[in-house]
Amino acid sequence: MRMKDHLSINEFSKFSGIEASTLRYWDDIGLFSPSKRDPNNNYRYYSPDQIIAVNFITVLSELKIPLKTISDIEIDRTPEVIMDLIENQENLLDMEMRQLRERYSIIHARRDLIKLGLKAQAPEVSVRFLEEKPFILGPRNEFVGESFYEPFVHFCQQAKELRINLSYPIGAYHETTEAFFKAPGQPDYFFSIDPTGNNRREAGEYLVGITRGYYGELDDIAEKMKAYADKNSLSFSGPAYVIYLHDEVCLRDPSQYLAQACVAVSRNNPL
Repeated sequence: MRMKDHLSINEFSKFSGIEASTLRYWDDIGLFSPSKRDPNNNYRYYSPDQIIAVNFITVLSELKIPLKTISDIEIDRTPEVIMDLIENQENLLDMEMRQLRERYSIIHARRDLIKLGLKAQAPEVSVRFLEEKPFILGPRNEFVGESFYEPFVHFCQQAKELRINLSYPIGAYHETTEAFFKAPGQPDYFFSIDPTGNNRREAGEYLVGITRGYYGELDDIAEKMKAYADKNSLSFSGPAYVIYLHDEVCLRDPSQYLAQACVAVSRNNPL
């Protein structure tokens, strides 16, 4: 069957796969108009060969190029113009994909900690095998008195310059176990649990203490961990880490934040 010389808007919609409402909008903004209109009722009619013009628009639209830009280059487009346009769009999409990957990574990091927290009891001390955990270490903290707040604010203020994304969960790092037991609420550094970090908490057996409280307020979990280690003939090695499994993202009451303190251990009398 020979195709008609002119198609109604609904017929052209079926032919092209473009919604009739979209065709009307394109006509209204001057991007793509019908080949003729009925002077009596103003109905739109399209010629079949206009499918080529539609393809120009839909291909670039699929690449997320704005309709205004498509309209601007429609008459004077050349291979050079299109090359510049799609290369620029490629750069924008690369940036968008990086942002999407980072958002996914933040979701993954927070989901894992929240799930751990939902299974935890506070207070609780136990020995667990922990997987390797990458992170980005911030600048060394300087405490004046016992205030946790000022060094933490300083870390947050420097985060952008250090390319630390504060949407990731934040942890506290004590260089030695002795430093942790002496001042559990005064870490030597803060860190971001960013999987792209060059620093690593090594995989292995850790003594883990779970407690509730606001940032820097770890109750007596450090003393309980030390007592547990003495009772079970455990020796500490390496730094101590404090990670908040549940923070302000999922809890309104700061006193109910859920912290996990951990330090690598070995058994003095292995079986």
